[in-house]
Amino acid sequence: AYEVVVTNTRAIAEQVEDIELLPKGKLFPPRLENSEEDLNRMVWGKAHELYGDDLPQLIVDRLNVELGSILGKYDVVYMSAQKLVQRSLECGYLVGSRGSVGSSLVAYMAGITEVNALPPHYRCPKCRNVEFHAGEYGCGADMPDKMCPVCGTKYVKDGFDIPFETFLGYGGGKVPDIDLNFSGEYQAKAHKYTEELFGSDHVFRAGTIGTLAEKTAYGYVLKYLEERGKTLPKAEMNRLALGCVGVKRTTGQHPGGLVVIPQDKDVTDFCPVQHPADDPNSDIITTHFEYHCMEANLLKLDELGHDDPTMIRMLEDMTGVNAREIPLDDPDTMGIFCSAAPLGLTDDDPIVGKTGTIGIPEFGTGFTRQMLVDTQPKGFDILVRLSGFSHGTDVWLGNAKDLIMSGTATVNQTVGCRDDIMLYLISRGMDAKLSFKIMESVRKGKVKRGGFQDGWVETMEEHGVPEWYITSLSKIAYLFPKAHAVAYVMMAFRIAWFKVHEPLAFYSAYFYRRSQKDSFDADMMTRGLDYTRRKINELRNKPTLTAKEEDLLVTLEAVYEFNLRGFEFAPMSLYESDATKFLIRDGKLLPPFVAISGLGESAAWNLVACRADGREFVSVEELSAACPKVSQTHLEQLRAMGALGEMPDSSQMSLF
Repeated sequence: AYEVVVTNTRAIAEQVEDIELLPKGKLFPPRLENSEEDLNRMVWGKAHELYGDDLPQLIVDRLNVELGSILGKYDVVYMSAQKLVQRSLECGYLVGSRGSVGSSLVAYMAGITEVNALPPHYRCPKCRNVEFHAGEYGCGADMPDKMCPVCGTKYVKDGFDIPFETFLGYGGGKVPDIDLNFSGEYQAKAHKYTEELFGSDHVFRAGTIGTLAEKTAYGYVLKYLEERGKTLPKAEMNRLALGCVGVKRTTGQHPGGLVVIPQDKDVTDFCPVQHPADDPNSDIITTHFEYHCMEANLLKLDELGHDDPTMIRMLEDMTGVNAREIPLDDPDTMGIFCSAAPLGLTDDDPIVGKTGTIGIPEFGTGFTRQMLVDTQPKGFDILVRLSGFSHGTDVWLGNAKDLIMSGTATVNQTVGCRDDIMLYLISRGMDAKLSFKIMESVRKGKVKRGGFQDGWVETMEEHGVPEWYITSLSKIAYLFPKAHAVAYVMMAFRIAWFKVHEPLAFYSAYFYRRSQKDSFDADMMTRGLDYTRRKINELRNKPTLTAKEEDLLVTLEAVYEFNLRGFEFAPMSLYESDATKFLIRDGKLLPPFVAISGLGESAAWNLVACRADGREFVSVEELSAACPKVSQTHLEQLRAMGALGEMPDSSQMSLF
């Protein structure tokens, strides 16, 4: 056995030479006809459209630097993303950008991202006069309203002050990775459109490798010892488990990652392909190699599904409001990040608390709501920093929070996102490249693990960087990109606007999202304020909660706030309720059939189909026969909630 398992396998391994799978740093992009010319024309055309025929030198210089790194190398990456975003917008769905793509002004001008990386500025939509205010404000949204001195038109306020280097590095040394958040309803169409662009035989799902986690490995050790009747000291058991951690367990697929092969090559020039390990008959084909080993060589598109674009589409459809036109400085919307007063509530309710952000992405959890209470944000730029705090590792707790609460630093002075470091160090007069290096080292946790490189601390001290700032940097394990935070907060702020100004539409969309996650139980949620309060307190007083109970608590808090604001649910109705959506009826929300616990979409649509021809049912028995996908239990639940009206069941029918 030793010879077969150990000796022979080692002998084979020794005969296998070390090879480099693919040449380092060489990208093999697919072709998109005229991509270089189209991108260049599109970017300059949009720049002139927004900022005038005689562009400010700052914009010209920035675009020249970026395009110099992109054209001829990565223009296909940009144009692929541009076409995907444009098609989604044409279908009525906003696209959220992820990662640091918003650091690129070219990406903004091409319509790939809504994040404008320029310093804060005013621009006139009529005469295109421009005023930059770098260093005075954190972002354009926080600047006061102003009229154009040239033509008297109200200025547009824009700019988030994000350096391009955080996306492509100095000199364009990094391969751009453009991640996009599509609506979950549209994601499959985005994937299909990618196949149309490049050919279905050249687009593959990005493969992943699932490895053994520590707990699973420890379970293997326990089972091994149990089967052999052995006992070992805990330290030895831990050692054996650690020896198994990271070993390949299975292959999988990235939830939205697509790998694109150049048209003049075959996928097998780069790697083998396979069906998913858990479904060999699937029509999905994934790369056999884990995609990270090829990301510098092949175009990888991250086309992920996300809730926010879906929710915004629903809100737009219900209200007719264009979400992209919502001002990011609306005072009432900004107010809910500090108080519940804009919702018509007081700040002394123990469940709602001192903010109005229940149900708002990025700011709706207990953790982030407390962060809002601690910082009392008054501007959009602070919300961006808070998003960075919440997504970073070792950034808020034991770090920025202590500095802020002790009065050592203001929120504006602390590090929220990785870009903050580079911008701050440059503002102190430090060399831009060194500032970039320090930022990269801190944001990856290298400083926390191994300390600053020789001379870095001394250089920062020479330029007046305070000791508390340097100490803060040394604690950070991971930092969020500012562009990602801005994109998320823009989406969150728009949703918050609807919560303040179109509340029924907001709760309709929010409860729809909760019901899609099977976290809305109509029988429990529609019993009124007092019952909801008791249920919330009951859950909060439990020492530990299951994942399902935690999910339930999140929904109950939103229902409680909904009731506290004077809103209520209409009784569910067999003939009026939708299958999946909460309908607005006479100032109330009418729950859908899927809000019945355990009743899935298929059964819900079965109920809708049963009434489609205008048929009215005279008994539960007749309804049951017409809707075979709906169980007797669920019919009884519908009856108990009054959804069936006065319809008798079969036992009552026999009395007639």
